[in-house]
Amino acid sequence: MTSEKTAADAGFGKLGLCSGCRYFPDYLNGHRCAPGDACIRAHSGRQIDRFLRTNPGEAEHYLADIFWERRAIAAKYATVDAIFCLKSDPDEVVRRVVATRLADDQLFLMVDDPDREVRLSVAARLPEALLIRLIHDPDYLIRATIARRLPHGQLAKLAKDAEREVRKVVATRLPPFALHLLADDPEPEVRAVVAERALPGLAATLLQDSEWWVRLAAVANAPLEFLPPLTKDPEIEVREAALARLAESETA
Repeated sequence: MTSEKTAADAGFGKLGLCSGCRYFPDYLNGHRCAPGDACIRAHSGRQIDRFLRTNPGEAEHYLADIFWERRAIAAKYATVDAIFCLKSDPDEVVRRVVATRLADDQLFLMVDDPDREVRLSVAARLPEALLIRLIHDPDYLIRATIARRLPHGQLAKLAKDAEREVRKVVATRLPPFALHLLADDPEPEVRAVVAERALPGLAATLLQDSEWWVRLAAVANAPLEFLPPLTKDPEIEVREAALARLAESETA
């Protein structure tokens, strides 16, 4: 019995998506595809993915397919060299896949992509030397990602960022000696992060902050001689923290 006869008897043959398929009947009989489960011609991402996962060598044939999802899934399995041409694909989902797979030294070509998710992938993988290219990105999530990865020597460039969340990231990463750049930040959440990491001199200054949780954070780092006034702070948590630290120093 031939393989074609076997497939026909199975009820597939030239019916449905198998009709005219380049892989019929060899792949079907070789268990490399299965209509309704693993099929490159289906309009189902799950079925397309299962087919290409089993047959990754076929992915390159679908990088120019008219169906965006087929191109996107093919980009997952094709060789990296083959998907370079898709960095400007009209569909953002395809470009997102490309951004997760391109070689590091090719990613800079996608830093201006119009899709935020693409740029997020680029920001997460771009070599440190090129991160500065995204420092003025219009989306704060991109800038926050850059702030988490920039070398310490370049973090100061984001210390005056317009978005609080970006400045908070900067405050968590700046070397302690540079935290004065954010000590007067308009947002108390940023100043609190500074106070938690401040060197003694800066912490002493932040004991005078208008927000109680900034003062509370500063108590742990300020010199002991600056703490007695905090034992009369209007906020009980600040008073208790100051009293506790002074008590510890007496028993040390």
